[in-house]
Amino acid sequence: MAFKAGAVERDEWSYSPAVGVGPLRFGMTVDEVVEAAGILGRTKVGECARGHAIFSSTWRVDVHRRGVAPSLPAVTAYVSQVAGLFCTAADAVYGPQVVYDGIPLVGRDLSELESDVIAHAEAMDVQFRYTPEGYAGPDDSGVVMRGQLVGPVLRSRPLFMVTRDGANTEWDSMPSEEYRVNGRSVP
Repeated sequence: MAFKAGAVERDEWSYSPAVGVGPLRFGMTVDEVVEAAGILGRTKVGECARGHAIFSSTWRVDVHRRGVAPSLPAVTAYVSQVAGLFCTAADAVYGPQVVYDGIPLVGRDLSELESDVIAHAEAMDVQFRYTPEGYAGPDDSGVVMRGQLVGPVLRSRPLFMVTRDGANTEWDSMPSEEYRVNGRSVP
């Protein structure tokens, strides 16, 4: 199934906690990520800045959609030398749609997503959680909601992750490239 997001048609990817998202499985090597992500488009691999000495070397694999003019990566995968693939971020504009328990997570106006998450939690008698920045999302340690500024609107940019080497939680594991305040990257 494909979702329409403005002029971009999105693929639909599934998410399995502690397993992976779409064709990407946690623990994959850089080469395996590049091969699996090739179904979406072209890839570019680069080394991440070493934010914390406890983490092993980390690579960033940017995946750009085929047939789309030069743009931000649709998906960014982070691969640790020790843990393998530990984080996949879906771009709010070009990324594939990932649905969690019936709720589309990618590219949503964050206030609308919050309303949907609250209504779902009430209807299903389940929990939800807020990030420290105030973004609502599923109560799943493997999903971290982030904001991405798209024009004047903050849109959802979910991270799908497992803890990496030397980390205790997904918050500890978050790649420094994904720290954002009000949708903007923090230097």
